[in-house]
Amino acid sequence: MSELTDAVEVDRALKARHRAMWAQGDYPAVAAEIIPELGEVLVEACGLRDGGERSEAGSLRSEGRGRRLLDVAAGSGNAAIPAALAGASVVACDLTPELFEAGRRLAAQRGAEVEWRQADAEALPFGDGEFDTVLSCVGVMFAPHHQAAADELVRVCRPGGTIGLLSWTPEGFLGQMLATMKPYAPPPPPGAQPPPLWGDEDHVRALFGDRITDIEARKQTVLVDRFKSPEEFRDYFKERYGPTIATYRAIADDPARTAALDRDLAELARRHDQGAGSTAMEWEYLLFTARRSGDEVHA
Repeated sequence: MSELTDAVEVDRALKARHRAMWAQGDYPAVAAEIIPELGEVLVEACGLRDGGERSEAGSLRSEGRGRRLLDVAAGSGNAAIPAALAGASVVACDLTPELFEAGRRLAAQRGAEVEWRQADAEALPFGDGEFDTVLSCVGVMFAPHHQAAADELVRVCRPGGTIGLLSWTPEGFLGQMLATMKPYAPPPPPGAQPPPLWGDEDHVRALFGDRITDIEARKQTVLVDRFKSPEEFRDYFKERYGPTIATYRAIADDPARTAALDRDLAELARRHDQGAGSTAMEWEYLLFTARRSGDEVHA
């Protein structure tokens, strides 16, 4: 009994650190200024635009209006808001409710109705099969225990419903950025898995197993070209992106390591720079959609 209690306390402390990390800086600004289109990409891939058959790109298509949708690790609603505008009845949940204020403001500006709920992606407070569509845009990938999170995505999706994920790949820019920061950060707790594994198709297939069907998986990129230099990119993320802020805080009393991380992040951006006169980078992600296996399959 004491071991179980200890495990619960360890997990509670871990989730508290995760919540605090994402509450730092200004993630809503990152989502809105750097990757605003990704939520829309995922929503369309999940079929929440036009009704009918598969699109030419092979995306799952269904009528968005009236469908109940859950956005897991929704942040400030990068995917939840376009899903609501497509006609879905949307619940946006996240471990970090501090992000909801910006989400509510953005939703109001765009005329979208979204219900906001605090929730742990590894223990969702929703019933079995409660949603027609369950998706996550570069969100659930940061839950530390991948199998637990995948199990919850499946559980709350009805049989025949759609599961959609957009995740940074290990070999893409964000995956390499997290790898660059890893030597400077405190070691992850036992059992925690690297977030970019969600960008590996084989890993995601293994997490879901035979509980999903009609899988569509493809790698795509988003162009990030708002920075004038690699150093401007680095400084932007030092100020606004929770994982980067947390890493710098861990080495704040070591000027040499801080300077080394400064150089490493700027060099990473420089290696990926495709621009002329400004820093332009292609950030790779995995777009993964599937249907939950089961008897109740609805078109």
